Formats: sequence, structure tokens, C-alpha cells
Amino acid sequence: MPRPSSRWAPRAAGGLLALALVFTIAVTTPWHLIDLPKPDATLDFSTAEIARQNAFRHEMLPWSTTSWVISVVVPLVIGFSPLGRRLYDALRVRPWFLAVPVTVAGIALITNLLTVPTDVLAERVSLKYGLSVENWRLWVWDRGVNWALTSLGVAVIAVVLMALAKRRPQGWWLPGALVAALLVLGVSFAYPVLVEPRFNNFTSMPAGALRSDFLKLADADGVPVQDVLVADASKRTTALNAYVSGFGSTRRLVVYDTLLKDTPPAQIRLVVAHELGHAAEDDVLHGTLIGVLGTAFGVTLLYLLLGARMADPRKVGVFVALVVVATTLASPVQNLVSRKIEARADYHSLRLTNDPRDFVAMQHDLAVRNISGLDPSRWRYWMFASHPTPPERIAMGRAWAAQNSGPVPPLVRR
Repeated sequence: MPRPSSRWAPRAAGGLLALALVFTIAVTTPWHLIDLPKPDATLDFSTAEIARQNAFRHEMLPWSTTSWVISVVVPLVIGFSPLGRRLYDALRVRPWFLAVPVTVAGIALITNLLTVPTDVLAERVSLKYGLSVENWRLWVWDRGVNWALTSLGVAVIAVVLMALAKRRPQGWWLPGALVAALLVLGVSFAYPVLVEPRFNNFTSMPAGALRSDFLKLADADGVPVQDVLVADASKRTTALNAYVSGFGSTRRLVVYDTLLKDTPPAQIRLVVAHELGHAAEDDVLHGTLIGVLGTAFGVTLLYLLLGARMADPRKVGVFVALVVVATTLASPVQNLVSRKIEARADYHSLRLTNDPRDFVAMQHDLAVRNISGLDPSRWRYWMFASHPTPPERIAMGRAWAAQNSGPVPPLVRR
């Protein structure tokens, strides 16, 4: 453990980072945009649509929840027990800076293999309901790529922190926090060009009225957009989606090819306007900076927990377990902030398009097509919901319409 005299600086820095993180989230998160009516799915979703969503979730949630529990519990059991050290020793890889990545990959592989049965059953449900169209070869490939990238990310940070701890046993927290924060910033910047192409192919949207309309919309919004990219998502799913990733020179606006096939142009326009809202507010950069602060705080806290023991590569299992604990505990806060930011992007799309009727219809159609949860349980909402529920988003559209263009009637006739 660090000497008492060496603990005041990381404690003070950790406290300041925690305050900075809380302050940044509190000040920059759009907590309130407009007074919303109480969400009511029965106003806009038919009995058959609600029943289908409930049936899908009834079949899907046991497997997806079990898989999530396994993915959390297994690294904790390995890391916080002698199993982690035994795994490191059993691999017999030397030197240590090669043994650490192999151990990280081993823990991730064990976890991945143990979740295969429940993930297969969950995928079968998605196939049954037509949400997934992915063949099993591609499904295995995606899991393998995800395992490799996740292992690589965790292993790089582990090796860097252990190397610093070996060099500066009583003061590695400061360079460690700086390096880890820079890695988070770099990965977020490079993600669109290094990671996303591992999963999808991207092409420029063909010239035409729709593309021209999008670029005019971006110009009217004051958001510089050089291109609109189309992802070949249809090889995996029938779900509709669009997103913005990266920042600065790597920022890109991407729409799924599934969105362009059957969706009315007015609704596609609203989806793009939502993504322009993210770009206008620099939401990716904002989230990255919060991640930078959170990572620096996490490394400082890690030093207070492990101190010089971080130099022991046989502690890599403990490190992985602590990463899992941190990400799990941070999820409710991350999702809370994400839901507020997504609501702001919805509000932005309404102001930009002045089309609340199509907005309500679009949110309904997206929810039906994606079989989105209309009324998730409270714990699942806080733990997993990165977006407002479809009824909440429709309530946003109705509230905006009531203030600007007149009421939007329910989609379901009574």
C-alpha cells in the first residue's frame, strides 16, 4: 500500500476530479426542455402492437438478462479469487507485458464462451421475430471481433498502468491518469475510422433529392456536413437507425440502409434532423470529455485501492474485475445523461423541421419496426435505457406541437 504521506495528493486529485465530473454532468446535461404529458402507449400503439412487443420481451429478456449477469459475475469471480492468479501462472507466457494481454484475453474468452448458450437463444428470438437476419457465420465473426477489440482496449491500459507502477511505485497515478485519459480521447476520435469499418461497410449516399435535402437541412442548421454515409446494416438486422460518431475531422453522419428502403422521406428527414442535433451540440465530444474525467478519476481511485501492488502483473485479474465493477456502477449515470441528450436531439429535430405529426408517426413506426420496449421495468430502464422510451419521445412531440402548431391527435382511434 502507498505510504500515508503519498496518499494525500491522489486523494485530493481524486476529490477534485470527482467534483469536476459531477459539476460537468450537472451543468452540461439538459435536464429540462419542455413540460411533458404523461406517456401513454395506448394512445398510439394498437393492442396487437403492444402484445407483440410484450411477447418479444417475454421471450428475449430471460436470455439477455442471464447473459448480462454472466458477463458481470464471471470476471468478478475470476478477478477477486485465486483463479485470476492461477490463470496468469497457468498460461506460462513471458515476459509480463505479453502475459498480461493474454490473461486479459483469456478472461474475456472464458466469459464470452460461457455466454454463448444464452446469446444463441437470444439470437434465435430475434430471428424468430424478424429483427435479426444475420447468418450464424457473421454472428460468430462479430463476437470474435468484439472480443478482440475489447480485450485489446483493456490490455493496453493494464500494461501501461503496470509499466508506470513498476517505474514509479508511489506516484504512478498521475501519469497513469493522464495517459488513460488521452487513450479515451484518442479512441473516441479514431473510432469511426478504425473500429466501425470492422463491422460495416460505408458508402456515400447516392446523389438525389433525399441527399440534397439532407445537406440543405444541415446547412440551414449551421452544421458542416460534407457527406452522408450509408451503412450496410441490412446484412444483420431489419432495425432502423442512424447515428453520429467521432468529432472534429472524424465526425460522420451515418444512416442504416434499412432506414432508406421503406421509410417515408419526411420521417427519414426527422431522423437526420435528430442526428444533426447531436452534431450541433457536439454530443460525442461532450460524452468523450466526461469519459476522460471519469477515466482519470478511476485511475486515481485504482491507485488508492492497489497502490504499488499494481506493478504485480498477477494482479491483472483484479484489474479486470475492477474495470467491470466501475463500468457496471457507472451505467445508470451514463444512461441518465444519454437519455437527456437524446431528448435534446429530439427537441432539436422538432425545431428544425417543424413537423410534429410526422415526428409522432416516425417514433411509432421506429418502435414497431425495432420492437422497442414501451414500458420497461424501473431497474431495466435505469440500467440499460440509453434513450427515452417511444411513449416518452412521442410525448415530447405532442408537448412541442401543443406550444407551436396545435395538438397532434392519437394514432389509435378509440
